[in-house]
Amino acid sequence: MPQSLTIVLGKAIRYAARLRGGGSALPGLFVERISPRFVPDTLAQLPHGVVVISGTNGKTTTTKMVVSLLESQGLRVFTNRTGSNFVRGVAAALLGEIDIKGNLPADIAVLELDEAHAVKFVEVIPPRYSLLLNVMRDQLDRFGEIDSTARMLEKVALATTDTVVMNREDARVRRIADKLPKTTNVRFFGLSDKLLSHFPNDDDLHGPLKKTPADKRPAAEVVLKDFNEKGAAFTIAKKDFVTPLKLKGVYNIYNSAAALTLVRTIAPEASMNSLLRALSTVTPAFGRGETITVAGQPLELVLVKNPAGFRLSLESFNPEGYATMIAINDNYADGRDMSWLWDVDFTSLSSSIYVTGIRAYDMALRLQYDEVSIEKVETELAAALTDFIQKHPDTPKRIYCTYTAMLALRKELGKITQVEVVS
Repeated sequence: MPQSLTIVLGKAIRYAARLRGGGSALPGLFVERISPRFVPDTLAQLPHGVVVISGTNGKTTTTKMVVSLLESQGLRVFTNRTGSNFVRGVAAALLGEIDIKGNLPADIAVLELDEAHAVKFVEVIPPRYSLLLNVMRDQLDRFGEIDSTARMLEKVALATTDTVVMNREDARVRRIADKLPKTTNVRFFGLSDKLLSHFPNDDDLHGPLKKTPADKRPAAEVVLKDFNEKGAAFTIAKKDFVTPLKLKGVYNIYNSAAALTLVRTIAPEASMNSLLRALSTVTPAFGRGETITVAGQPLELVLVKNPAGFRLSLESFNPEGYATMIAINDNYADGRDMSWLWDVDFTSLSSSIYVTGIRAYDMALRLQYDEVSIEKVETELAAALTDFIQKHPDTPKRIYCTYTAMLALRKELGKITQVEVVS
């Protein structure tokens, strides 16, 4: 089939799917089946190549940061804004950007891919740059044990043709550098010694929380030196910088060091002042600390999907003065095994908690063991959200939610207030 006809049919399917309110990967699946070379051939147009961002926690907001920083330098960026991980998801996103002749108006692609799908993607399209964030016990019923997840990231790194940026504080990620050919450039981002205990790795979470400066940590291009509720301090190429931030959550702040390291690699001529100005304007990605206004009060959505992420979220957000809900689903995209909830300490949640989702009663039982009072348990998300808002009309609200619960809650919130549409 001629490429122009493939594009026309793909765009038509994409338009029809969007009218029906879903099916973001369907047009990509169609194009993938009838034109297997569509994605690699289209991305081959990009003068700066492809960036793959992978790891267990923080991919979506880090991708948003990288895109914003690159755009601040005048680069046109293609990205998979829905976070669809399959090659077909990237194909669907491309159909929304290319013209009828297949021209892609971009200089570089920045793609968020989870570990398993990243491996399949790089077999088809080797990235020029990759960013490896971390390895945590996340959805292990899907991906297997944690060392298997690390091996997936290793394959991404081995497929990278230019530079791999990696987290020096995650031992499993750091060790990947030793297995790369000498032709691969490696750059690290990291933490100051005083911050190490704020960011436990997986081994810390499943043993005594004791983290001390390691003698063998390599030098890092960007180091998060300190942070507070207003901003962050970095050491970048041995110089100190301070910037205000709109990002929320200690994990997002740390990953801003990752984004800066990657962008400095791609655009070495960029001034630090211009990059920090751009970084200071970035807000959390949808559902990752996103704030939605409901009846004049802020409602924050905080995505949680593993012990490390939930622990850091609880550390990042002070519960005082907020009505709190926890929404736990166990659909495929969430991971079916919810036993990880028992690895999270919930004692910081002092106020009554509203609990919802498919696994609401499991969550309620977990809270009871930490002697956290429960306001109500309601398994139906829509009913729970309505009741939660009505019972706390004059109070700021925060909802910790798994992935499919977050999507469902955003859809319900879109019926009553303005919610950012993610295409």
